[in-house]
Amino acid sequence: MSDQVELTNPVELSVGGMSGHVLRRAIHLGMSFIPLLYFEIGNDVADAISLTLEQVVSVVIIIAVFGEAIRLRMGWTIVGQRSYEAKQVSALAWGALGVGMVLLLAPDPAYAYPLILSLSLGDPLLGELRRNEVSTNTVIWAGAVGIALIWASCAYFVDTPWFFVALMGPICVASEWPRLRYIDDNATMLLIPLAVILVCDPFLGIM
Repeated sequence: MSDQVELTNPVELSVGGMSGHVLRRAIHLGMSFIPLLYFEIGNDVADAISLTLEQVVSVVIIIAVFGEAIRLRMGWTIVGQRSYEAKQVSALAWGALGVGMVLLLAPDPAYAYPLILSLSLGDPLLGELRRNEVSTNTVIWAGAVGIALIWASCAYFVDTPWFFVALMGPICVASEWPRLRYIDDNATMLLIPLAVILVCDPFLGIM
């Protein structure tokens, strides 16, 4: 999130107050279904509209980019967004871009599932721990262990290489930690681990 977010209560910054904050968290959790829908019915949807699955993802990214440009031009915010997002690219738009890049560049379920779940489940975990004023060390350890469990579950269910289980906990937490003004952690939590995978994967001979 922005460097402004963690300095005050995120509920106070959310359009709609607590209701907006809960909606924001619900959207995050709902993103967990994206890889399931993508791999289970994505090809059927693409065939129905005479496009490839990659083209569908690309179209969604383009729509998100242009929609965000219009939103920024008008200065709109909706329930669940932070008030400062009226003047900067929103977390939702960064998340759409990040998820789209994951689906395009790491289309194997072994990587797409844990990457997206690390964001959809790991980011709310870290955010709620901070909101409840848990110590920094506890936030780091709880986040790293929680995300490692996500990757371990994916290693069991979708054959994610075990090599990444211990590695990605600290990397995802570190990717979420910086408070950057113009790029949201919805992007960094996906794109930095994705870059690590793209570098390491050829050496593992998985894809």
